[in-house]
Amino acid sequence: MSEQHYFSSSPETEFKPRTVQVELAGREVSVTTANGIFSPSGIDKGTAVLLGQAPAPHGKYMLDIGCGWGPIALSLAMLAPQAEVHAVDVNSRSLSLTEQNARALGLQNVSVSTPDEVDPTLRFDTIWSNPPIRVGKEVLHNILLTWLPRLAPGGAAYLVVQKNLGSDSLQKWLDAHFLERFEGEFTVSRYATSKGFRVLEVLRS
Repeated sequence: MSEQHYFSSSPETEFKPRTVQVELAGREVSVTTANGIFSPSGIDKGTAVLLGQAPAPHGKYMLDIGCGWGPIALSLAMLAPQAEVHAVDVNSRSLSLTEQNARALGLQNVSVSTPDEVDPTLRFDTIWSNPPIRVGKEVLHNILLTWLPRLAPGGAAYLVVQKNLGSDSLQKWLDAHFLERFEGEFTVSRYATSKGFRVLEVLRS
């Protein structure tokens, strides 16, 4: 499956759902995945690192950028049942699966939508993401510049990026861009390193 394929809005391949067993937020659960999305066989290595390394989510409004079948959004919803978790993706199949999995797990605090459908006035206390690095720098930068400035004051974002796919250069770019644009309102740093991945932290003061 090409990287562009899972980033397309409407996968052209026949829908072939499958059930997989995974551990999310310390629970063994059954979820539905399918072809034509990112990591259909289960939790990918980067997402596993993010879920294992990121600190406990906080606040009322939370965001998963590029939700796939939902491992990050579902975890946030289980870890913070009082929160409103927004899961966004451009892939219609991913959105359908995340919605189906949230419903199957009894998680009523997950809202699934395309990026354009999110209330533009909403600000997020916690953002977790395994961003689609392979879509190219320009698209990736646009995604991050769309969502990271929407951190609420005191909010925190955690992004997992593979080291050999440019995590360090992305950290430098984020740091320089936010310093220039927001005059120190944001702090960008490396929060953790594990299994060839970096977890980048973006804090808003």
